[in-house]
Amino acid sequence: MSEEKSVESVVHLYVEGMAHAHEGALRKAFHAKASIVGNYEGKVEWLSLDDFVAEVMSHGVPPAGTQPLIQIETLDVTGDAASVKIVDDYAGMRFSDYLSLLKVDGRWLIVHKVYHLHS
Repeated sequence: MSEEKSVESVVHLYVEGMAHAHEGALRKAFHAKASIVGNYEGKVEWLSLDDFVAEVMSHGVPPAGTQPLIQIETLDVTGDAASVKIVDDYAGMRFSDYLSLLKVDGRWLIVHKVYHLHS
């Protein structure tokens, strides 16, 4: 599998984890020390992975058959670092996510997420 395809599979794991409130998928996609940052409700939100997972879990599982939106707009890999921009829907909101990934011990992991919430 190419590095780009490996990165893309982590991105899909992340979106599926969010869309279906699957804690295991989220923890598999992110590095344990990852940070999630964006402007939310008029202030900067800076979350640890544990805080982010708790937030996702608080929204619960969507109705069966719900398909998450994921549009990969850019994907760039250089050696053991990667950057991905995606557009996705979550909890009735549309986001642009900028994901930084690092290959750690042979596995791609999201180490940082900066998001924009569309109005």
